[in-house]
Amino acid sequence: MGTEITLSSDRVYEGRVIHLRVDTVRLADGGLTKREIVEHRGAVALVAVGQDDNVLLVKQYRKAAGKDLLEIPAGTLELGENPLDCAQRELQEETGHKAARIEPLTGFYPCPGYSTEFIHVYVATGLQPSVAEHDDDEDIEVVPVPFPEALKMVGSGEICDAKSIIGLLAYARRKGM
Repeated sequence: MGTEITLSSDRVYEGRVIHLRVDTVRLADGGLTKREIVEHRGAVALVAVGQDDNVLLVKQYRKAAGKDLLEIPAGTLELGENPLDCAQRELQEETGHKAARIEPLTGFYPCPGYSTEFIHVYVATGLQPSVAEHDDDEDIEVVPVPFPEALKMVGSGEICDAKSIIGLLAYARRKGM
């Protein structure tokens, strides 16, 4: 295995959330190819656990999937934002709760073949009601679900997005389940 050397990079799209660039690279064997790279600032996701062992899930319409999805709370990092600060902000914005403790759980690249995005996953505990401050383009319903039921929803496919599956399974492992 070897590294690829970037010979040129052309930004072909700049959006609000993502940018797209096409890199021309030299492969380890000397060959040339192009790599399409989606640039993303990164994101956070939280397994928000209440005292009654309910997890707070959010239900929202996802245009790319074409349907409502049930997910753990999550959001994109602002430019230069610390992931832990983003986690605290997103928890309040999406669920209307603050956490006494937010601890790292895991992290992953959802699509490393073509995207720079890295998702930091946290567990939030000691939840206290606060004020939800959804973004203008968000229509979110908070859905408290008993944690064992959330795991069943992963198994049945009702919870079907990667960050939620990874977050809930990582939390189950931490609990020794």
